[in-house]
Amino acid sequence: QVQVVESGGGSVQAGGSLRLSCAASGYIDTVNCMGWFRQASGKEREGVATIYRLGGRSYYADSVSGRFTISQDYAKNTVYLQMNTLKPEDTAMYYCAAASRCWGFTLADATWGQGTQVTVSS
Repeated sequence: QVQVVESGGGSVQAGGSLRLSCAASGYIDTVNCMGWFRQASGKEREGVATIYRLGGRSYYADSVSGRFTISQDYAKNTVYLQMNTLKPEDTAMYYCAAASRCWGFTLADATWGQGTQVTVSS
């Protein structure tokens, strides 16, 4: 089994920055990609960014491209989401996922974290 734990959410004013962290543990050899998703109140969950553990190839939603950066510390099995120039519409619960494969925001054999809340005030 794989376990995923997120941290780093909080409240910030528009234009500010936050960094989220996601640590994976367990059968980490089965994890080939990790990613961040978010779900705002009353809306469906949407993909934010994914990254392949080998090679670091990343993929972003258009809504965050140029503002958010996904990165990883391979040795620590941890991925990060640096969020800059935050907007009120970025307010959501952010979830980390670890998967055996990713096709854009479609994941195979995904394990999800509990989520961390990000609130951006205007």
